[in-house]
Amino acid sequence: MVDQELLDILVCPDNKTKVTLADPGLIDKANAAIEAGTLTNRAGETVEEKIEGGLVREDRAYMYAIRDDIPIMLIDEAIPLDQLA
Repeated sequence: MVDQELLDILVCPDNKTKVTLADPGLIDKANAAIEAGTLTNRAGETVEEKIEGGLVREDRAYMYAIRDDIPIMLIDEAIPLDQLA
């Protein structure tokens, strides 16, 4: 998973606020939505590849996926969390 030192310096590329690791329940919800083909990213594209973790923005509006232990910190790739409420 993401190293704590890296987590301490990572911020959302959009609004520069801190990010925290997503809890396992949120990852399970996201992966269920990915499997169902209903999860889209900020660019409106369907997310097709399951995620192993996520970094949630401080305001809990977006999550950045973690795949192969690498956080995908691209604004358009962010997953709007209102889809998983």
